[in-house]
Amino acid sequence: MRLPRNRVFLLLFAGLLLLGVGLALVIAGRVIIQDQVIKNVRIDPSNGFAYTVWQDVPIPFYLAIYFFHIENPDAILNGEKPSVAQRGPYVYREYRPKGNVTFHENYTVSYRSYRQFHFVPERSIGNESDELVLPNMLALGAGILAEQFSPLMKVMFNAAMKEFNQTAFFKKTVNDIMWGYDDELITFLKKLFPNLLPFKDKFGLFADLNNTDTGLFTINTGVDDINKVHQISAWNGLKKVNFWHSEQCNMLNGTAGELWPPFMDRSDTLKFFSPDACRSLELIYQRSGRSYGLPSFRYVAPKTMFANGTVYPPNEGFCPCRESGVLNVSTCRDNAQIFVSHPHFYNADPVLWNAINGLHPNEKDHALFIDIHPLSGIPLNVSIKLQLNLFLKSAKGITITGKMKTMLLPLIWFDESGNIDGPILDTFYTFMEVIPMVLKCVQYIILALGCLILTITAIHGIIFLNQNRHKTSSSKNIGNKSADSRNKHV
Repeated sequence: MRLPRNRVFLLLFAGLLLLGVGLALVIAGRVIIQDQVIKNVRIDPSNGFAYTVWQDVPIPFYLAIYFFHIENPDAILNGEKPSVAQRGPYVYREYRPKGNVTFHENYTVSYRSYRQFHFVPERSIGNESDELVLPNMLALGAGILAEQFSPLMKVMFNAAMKEFNQTAFFKKTVNDIMWGYDDELITFLKKLFPNLLPFKDKFGLFADLNNTDTGLFTINTGVDDINKVHQISAWNGLKKVNFWHSEQCNMLNGTAGELWPPFMDRSDTLKFFSPDACRSLELIYQRSGRSYGLPSFRYVAPKTMFANGTVYPPNEGFCPCRESGVLNVSTCRDNAQIFVSHPHFYNADPVLWNAINGLHPNEKDHALFIDIHPLSGIPLNVSIKLQLNLFLKSAKGITITGKMKTMLLPLIWFDESGNIDGPILDTFYTFMEVIPMVLKCVQYIILALGCLILTITAIHGIIFLNQNRHKTSSSKNIGNKSADSRNKHV
């Protein structure tokens, strides 16, 4: 059946129109998605949902603490190799509400991120009442410093350690070590030297972290330039820190470690400033994948993160260094002889973990990572793992240090983790996957319909042309036959 000529032209018009609309949607769809990402990523109080999410991130974060229980304290004092047993995790729910939020005219915003920790028994292996044998950090740290004292002062120091029942290793509960314990020596020193000790009341690894903030951050809102959103402008009013010995090492790079700029590429690195490590850190792209149904880029720590200056010259500014794989943070921790590393000295010089019985570094358990949604720069799955180590040695003339070897003794390692889940995941999935997918389907359907109609129109056009040719050919044949008949008749 041949369509009338006017219907063929109508179909041709409709096909071209649908094709044009489909192509326009392909182009416009990208712009629409990009505009929606920009709108929901920049820090703008007029955008209620995005601003609320930034101000109090709804993703549940957990802090899992693993302790290294000392199994042979007396043997260590006699110069033998330490043996440790990992205990835990002891897990705490971590809340990070922002306060003192102040917007500035130069498209930056200042805030303080407060931290609150609550013990979660159902996620833990053990209880806060568990007793562990651990190094007496205050006494051993003081003992190393006392090595520089005169002989008379050393005698007085040793007498004081004995008077206040100080030992190199002691048994404390998890709660004591985490949140602080009373001690005769601490009480005495606070009375004698009120401003000597850096902590307020009790001494504990996390005593000064609970219900406190990580400093005053000033970051870009991204309102003027979305590529700068979340980038640090200042920390505690400083454009750079002064803990280290080179311009590069003191730089404030990247974000505050919560969110990153959108539209990420595989060539991008993940930079952020860590107040706990007192420096900027940089993660590198490892692979692409999917996290919780969403496309993601996985970023991991390079082997050079805590490498010493000999192995990786740009890290020379973080020295004086020890073996590669540990960072001396004493300059930003009131001269406490604390070193940061990956758990179990993963990615460090093997001499470090070979010096301690009970350490088993491996990528699966001890490598940190961040899975990022590359379109929005929002983390989908985070696991930041770090270890605190105490520098120990036999201090000449100081009884409490005994004959112990010079070493880095691991104290704890922690895994600060969180992943997108619940209603926020549903909302995010809807906006970032479902709506773009529906939009793409509509685009393809319109394009397919346009192509189908044009194909049908073309087929009918070909049929029409073939029929016309056939008619023309038939007419010519009839005309030729008539002429032949007339010629014969004549």
